Amino acid sequence: MLDFFGAIGGAIMTPLYYIISVVLVGFHKVLGTFLDPEGGSAWALSIVGLTLVIRAALIPLFVKQIKSSRNMQLIQPKVKELQKKYGHDRERLAQETMALYKDSGTNPFASCLPILLQMPIFFALFRLIDQAADGKAHGVLTTQLAEDFGQAKIWGVVPISETLTGSWGDQWSVVTLAAFLVLAMTATTFLTQRQLMSKNMPADALTGPYAQQQKMLLIVLPVVFAVGGIAFPIGVLLYWTTSNLWTMGQQFYVIRNNPAPGTPAAVAKAERDKAKAAKKGHVVDGEVPGAVDVQEAPEAPRAAPRQQPKRQTRSQRKKR
Repeated sequence: MLDFFGAIGGAIMTPLYYIISVVLVGFHKVLGTFLDPEGGSAWALSIVGLTLVIRAALIPLFVKQIKSSRNMQLIQPKVKELQKKYGHDRERLAQETMALYKDSGTNPFASCLPILLQMPIFFALFRLIDQAADGKAHGVLTTQLAEDFGQAKIWGVVPISETLTGSWGDQWSVVTLAAFLVLAMTATTFLTQRQLMSKNMPADALTGPYAQQQKMLLIVLPVVFAVGGIAFPIGVLLYWTTSNLWTMGQQFYVIRNNPAPGTPAAVAKAERDKAKAAKKGHVVDGEVPGAVDVQEAPEAPRAAPRQQPKRQTRSQRKKR
């Protein structure tokens, strides 16, 4: 049975080893032209480059995640109505809720896709770095490159393959950098979730099961990363912190430029657009800035037409 699961795991991880190692080695060759190829800076920046490539490839999924999250927010009033109507019948409530999701084109699990797809890559990088420290190569990494990678030291003192727990009380430079990266990883995770809830969620979505789920993630995810991070190698912490910074910046851009309707971000964008239009002299609220309000002068009364005398016949003139 163990051999069976091992074969499945190998079938999944082997392609990831090749994908990760190709990108990693490619960046290392470029950076090695002006940095020490065996130094930690070249390998650390290669991990940053790997992170950027992976996150760029996941942009379509991020767009789908944003759309799904927005739809979830907008249909919350309808979800509450269903809860009031079918709260006594859980099976019917579930059926009607799923029908609502289908009709609105909402996938409640789409918000987890980027994280779920990154997890195999995360574990593949973890094993790649961990086993490279023992000289074991994966993918396109040669044995020599694997040894260089596993033994590379950032600033010449902090090994990429070391962990906070493995260096506690021994290598304080490793402990300091690892602790900083763990805190940065935890803080960026918290701030990303907080940014979403405070800026891009309408008032109706701040209550109910969806809001409770978001509030739970706001606490649970940073704790999970903080606890797990103490056992991650420096290289993996560098990858995850860079990934979180990418997520924060990407989400900030989307919320600022394409916020969900009825949210504080939407109000802020409307005010910015109004100020920008006023600055350029465009019409704002039906008025043109700088235009003079000219009222039409009332027309002067026309003179009454002069009445012409009636023509009289000759007999009428003689009578006079």
